[in-house]
Amino acid sequence: MPRVVPENVQKKQARDAKLLKELKEKRDKERKDRADKRKQVAANAEKYYNEYETQNKEVVKKAREAKASGNFFVPAESKIAFAIRTRGINKLDPKCKKIMQLLRLRQLHNGVFVRLNKATVNMLRRVEPYITYGYPSQATISKLIYKRGYGKVNGSRIPLTDNAIVENTLGQKHGITSVEDLIHEISTVGPHFKEANNFLWPFKLNSPRKGFAEKRHPYHNGGVWGNREIQINELVKRML
Repeated sequence: MPRVVPENVQKKQARDAKLLKELKEKRDKERKDRADKRKQVAANAEKYYNEYETQNKEVVKKAREAKASGNFFVPAESKIAFAIRTRGINKLDPKCKKIMQLLRLRQLHNGVFVRLNKATVNMLRRVEPYITYGYPSQATISKLIYKRGYGKVNGSRIPLTDNAIVENTLGQKHGITSVEDLIHEISTVGPHFKEANNFLWPFKLNSPRKGFAEKRHPYHNGGVWGNREIQINELVKRML
């Protein structure tokens, strides 16, 4: 006689088969979605790279044309600065302390991106003796985020090891779905710069190789503090 399978076992087998099928379909869909996202991220990265290269070539072309015609070429003013705290809390007056908190420069060798406008320039100048700042290149911004980038996720400091961390926090509202999108938003000072910059935890940098010389004097007098302009890129390289 054929073996009789109890009805409750049959129902369990049918339920298990249905759940297994749904799980397989879900995994296949997730796998396909991940592949599509990887293609989109790669396409965006290539688009951004071409955009950066075009901008660099345009600057070089204009500089050469100006030199050939005997004129001077002045590049457009930077829209973004990178500020690094160079001194501690000693002799810090309350107003400077408040500005440091607003800039999120709470610890020595902390670094942050700052969008340049009249208000932020005045803030930077007010606390100049305690910071150094300048205009970072796209390559410097990329290195900072890839090497020392941490995101603020539910109040926690999370390393940016996966595009999903960026997408889950900034993707739905602001369309920033990968680390490359984040770098592009920061370097171009895009419409969602504020949200992207607030998502980035202040960078914790090392003491620079070869150290700081003459911390009490401004940079243009051979010291440390103040505006370094494009020379900030060299300092960041020594502090990574």
